[in-house]
Order: sequence, then structure tokens, then C-alpha cells
Amino acid sequence: MKKNRYLLYLLLCGVMLYIAMPELNFQVGGKEALFAGSWLFLALLVFAGNLAAFLYIPKKRARTASKKMEANLKRKSRVYTG
Repeated sequence: MKKNRYLLYLLLCGVMLYIAMPELNFQVGGKEALFAGSWLFLALLVFAGNLAAFLYIPKKRARTASKKMEANLKRKSRVYTG
């Protein structure tokens, strides 16, 4: 399912942030601090996007998916005798 994929992406992003944060140096000026800030900003955007996708499930889609599954089960359970 998609939820499992988004959860995996969230965990991988968290691990990436956990490993990278001690290496990023914001105290130095110039290009290094700019790189650290932009990298952290992009990583947080990735985390926020995956979190939003993980938490948001359209109700309309969930209902139609469950109805389709019920219809498939009904179709499979019919026995035609001739």
C-alpha cells in the first residue's frame, strides 16, 4: 500500500537527518553555511511532504476502493449452476 511506502520514506528521511545534522556547520560563513541551510531546508520539505501524504487519505477514494473490493468479493462468491 501507499501508506507503507510513505512511512518508509519518512523513516529514511529521519535517518538521513539524524546522520547529517552533526556534519552540517552553520557557524562558518560563506558557501558552507549556505549549503547547510539549503540542504536542511530541502530535507525538511521532503519530510513535510511525505508526512502530509502519509496523513492525508481522501475519503472518497477510500470509500470507492472498499466498494470495489466488496463488488469483487461478491462476484467471486457467486456460483452459477446450469
